[in-house]
Amino acid sequence: MFDTPTPVRANDDLSTFNRLESTVRSYSRSFPIVFERAQGSWLHDRDGKAYLDFLSGCSSLNYGHNHPALKEALADYISKDGITHSLDMHSGAKAAFLEAFDEHILRTRRLSYRVQFTGPTGANAVEAALKLARKITGRTNVIAFTNAFHGVTLGALAATGNSHHRGGAGLPLHSVTRMPFDGYFGPDVDTAAQLDQMLLDKSSGIEPPAAIILETVQGEGGFNVASPRWLRAIQSIARRHGALLIIDDIQAGCGRAGSFFSFENMGLSPDIVTLAKSFSGMGLPMSVVLIKPEHDVWKPGEHNGTFRGNCHAFVTATAALETFWKDRTFETEIARKSERVAEKLRQLHAAYPDQIRSVKGRGMMLGLEMTSGKAADRVVDAAFARGLVIETGGPDGEVLKMLAPLTASMDELARGLAILREAIGVAVKSAPIDMVRKERLA
Repeated sequence: MFDTPTPVRANDDLSTFNRLESTVRSYSRSFPIVFERAQGSWLHDRDGKAYLDFLSGCSSLNYGHNHPALKEALADYISKDGITHSLDMHSGAKAAFLEAFDEHILRTRRLSYRVQFTGPTGANAVEAALKLARKITGRTNVIAFTNAFHGVTLGALAATGNSHHRGGAGLPLHSVTRMPFDGYFGPDVDTAAQLDQMLLDKSSGIEPPAAIILETVQGEGGFNVASPRWLRAIQSIARRHGALLIIDDIQAGCGRAGSFFSFENMGLSPDIVTLAKSFSGMGLPMSVVLIKPEHDVWKPGEHNGTFRGNCHAFVTATAALETFWKDRTFETEIARKSERVAEKLRQLHAAYPDQIRSVKGRGMMLGLEMTSGKAADRVVDAAFARGLVIETGGPDGEVLKMLAPLTASMDELARGLAILREAIGVAVKSAPIDMVRKERLA
């Protein structure tokens, strides 16, 4: 049914990378071949072997690789000598993007935000959001949550929970108080009420926060989903205690969690929203901070970045909005695919109850929690040998992340899930007996 498992081939010469590239590289260690081209849901290596991509640039390619409408818009713009780099000067490409974003996203959702273009990474957007909240409130402390991931620059890293990433800082990370995310202690513990009580208690030792920052679905943290009720409670707590609510939608946004913003239809009105990854539509670097107008108190140039004027990204972002977000058709399609994928994952859970602990996530941001990171790694390896690129997340890398393009066909999704099922079966059989026993007891 599937391609014969193919190990790394002799002609995949990785010596250049091993000789010249830093050891900090990570994804290439899971997929040690050279990719040459990509289209839609597929990656192709030097020999033309095709791989279904269920990683999608870690949700930077929600519309797949080289989508024709986006590629055509960019090629046309370049052929006419359109401006590539503009700092934050005015350009036609930026104007077209802002108008499309206002028309198709903000106004249809009755949202009012100013758009700040930051340096092109999600971490830079988070840095700007935290700086702005501290500037507005005059406070320094920020509330962040267990298993959060907000980036690896120092300010964003302080709000990130993962010990592996925090360990790379080289100095103390401060001015952030870590609190338990929704469900951290199980379904019967109200962690929002805990936070509220600690902020009310003048002897809790927690400084009044400038902001509360959160992901509605924690991406790198393992696809932990916050309930709408908990999120509304956190918003009320922020308001009550004079803090700004920042929603980091860098991975969960742009349709990944089911709607353009992950917090839609929940009664939420965040003060600040960060977006990046799929915001450009085509994987081009682009990030923004959305700011309620009353909070837009920056002085000119107070937070800047040389590459905050990526006009090529403006062009593809505009094309993505025009192609996918003119109406609710795309969201309906996402919901249909999400239910199909979730159903198949539940079937896998039922088939392998000793190896799969749970199905996690929301929308097309779904995952399987395995018994351990080692168990998940074996599945990644077996899947890759069969032509499926998939990666892991969670505190110990124990969650297999389904991040297929939102544009993937039902047939492609079915094929990828079938490969995944076979890979899990192979991984279980290949695991040492004592390892399987330990993982079942974990």
